[in-house]
Amino acid sequence: MEIDFKKNEDGLVPVVIQDDVTKNVLMLGYMNQEAFDKTHETGKVTFFSRSKQRLWTKGEESGNFLHVKDIKNDCDNDTLLITVKPAGPTCHTGSDTCWGEENTTNFGFLSKLEKVIAQRRNSADGETSYVASLFEKGINKIAQKVGEEAIETVIEAKDNNDELFLNEGADLLFHYLILLQAKGFTLKDIESVLRERH
Repeated sequence: MEIDFKKNEDGLVPVVIQDDVTKNVLMLGYMNQEAFDKTHETGKVTFFSRSKQRLWTKGEESGNFLHVKDIKNDCDNDTLLITVKPAGPTCHTGSDTCWGEENTTNFGFLSKLEKVIAQRRNSADGETSYVASLFEKGINKIAQKVGEEAIETVIEAKDNNDELFLNEGADLLFHYLILLQAKGFTLKDIESVLRERH
């Protein structure tokens, strides 16, 4: 790996730290050649601290080390992306990230949809909310809807209408998210099972 430490006068390159599992950005730091070599040698991220003007292994005082999983160089050879397994919070404030965010898996729009389902379950009544009406009818009705949508998805899979197939697949996934919550689970629980199997 070629890194252009000489591109900047101070001999430092920015290093983006990303969680290997959640893919969340945890922090930004800087490395010189010596910090990079120590990181590579120990498997724990070591930065060059601009304020202390010395090498600094993240976690050396707190025990919250960043264990290296992978190191990538950008196209200009002057920025690093290091994926890690964090051993505790990353930020010195005690937050998971230096942006004050939780370091949890995010499934994009599906995570947003899970939140909407939870809000409608807890705040809307069954006369105005389809989701709330399903929860009011209970687990048997929710499971039945998942079964119906699964059958409709299979039927559309055997035909050549991609639009209908995708719509039935969306209905199936939507109702499965409702069923998960009715059983007290979320997509994170399913992800966990799949990761263990992998």
